[in-house]
Amino acid sequence: MSFRHFIDTQDFSKNELMEMIELTRVIKQADKAGYSPKLLKDASLAMIFEEPSTRTRVSFEVAMTELGGHALYLKPGEIHLGVRETIYDTVKVLSRMCDVIEARTLKHETVTELARHAEVPVINGLTDYNHPTQVVCDVFTMMEHMPVGKKLEDLRVTFIGDATNVLSSLMLICTRMGMHFTHAAPKKYQPPAEWIEWAKANCAESGGSLTITDDPVEAVREADYIYTDLWWWVGQEDQIPERRAAFMPKFQVNLELFNKAPAHCQFMHCLPASRGVEATDDVLDHPRSIIFDQSENRLHTEKGLLVYFVYPRLKYASEENIADHKTKIEAALSKLPK
Repeated sequence: MSFRHFIDTQDFSKNELMEMIELTRVIKQADKAGYSPKLLKDASLAMIFEEPSTRTRVSFEVAMTELGGHALYLKPGEIHLGVRETIYDTVKVLSRMCDVIEARTLKHETVTELARHAEVPVINGLTDYNHPTQVVCDVFTMMEHMPVGKKLEDLRVTFIGDATNVLSSLMLICTRMGMHFTHAAPKKYQPPAEWIEWAKANCAESGGSLTITDDPVEAVREADYIYTDLWWWVGQEDQIPERRAAFMPKFQVNLELFNKAPAHCQFMHCLPASRGVEATDDVLDHPRSIIFDQSENRLHTEKGLLVYFVYPRLKYASEENIADHKTKIEAALSKLPK
């Protein structure tokens, strides 16, 4: 049976992304009513993590359990991924034992190589380039908190901060969906030309818009959502003093900047947050901050994505086959030593 991986939202049309979001919505609705359908009964998820995680690990593991399946947490030192065994061999083995693989890797090339050789769907749980599961969650969260009188294509999203893996994904999904996306950062920390080119191509197709600026006040003036993220990532620790100097205080999302936005504007952050750095406590904990709704929605989004990519592939025995195998197993058991 054919299948697809979930490595980059750019691999999917707006309609396909909306199907994932709608599936997430109805599964969350059922969950809130106390009904957790076992749509992935007896299925197994291999979770590869090359770096620590809270939301991604917990959301995938709980999602798989509540859907009736099982998740295995695999980290360096516990499996031979790329050490004593090639990625090819590891993923071939996992494909024989598991129904789906989620991978959070330091290098994007690792996830793409996993997908290249896997015989089951691979879901990208974050790389140095992008974070697609997070941004599907983000769009779902925005839709839940849509300003009165607006539709998806009216939404204006402003991201303030470094050109992170979250920025790349958010910029691309928003422009893919026909939304209006603005990135505010010092020129040195703005997106590379290739990302901008992809986003502009999305806009040409979807009717969305893209703005890149170094003026955060202007960037938030019409924003429905202000989003920020950490100013440095793994491997950039030596750049922290330079980055702090470049972003602080102009690009910090504090109450003064937040108040420059419309009165209905809501604040988002993928977390973890460096409180008092990229955003202040009075914004993170503001009544119009939706960071914990956003965080909870990772669970519902992972359920939606797992069902979207795995459910169509599952095969279960017919009642006739079950009866036949049950008879054979009971016959074999009867021969065991007493």
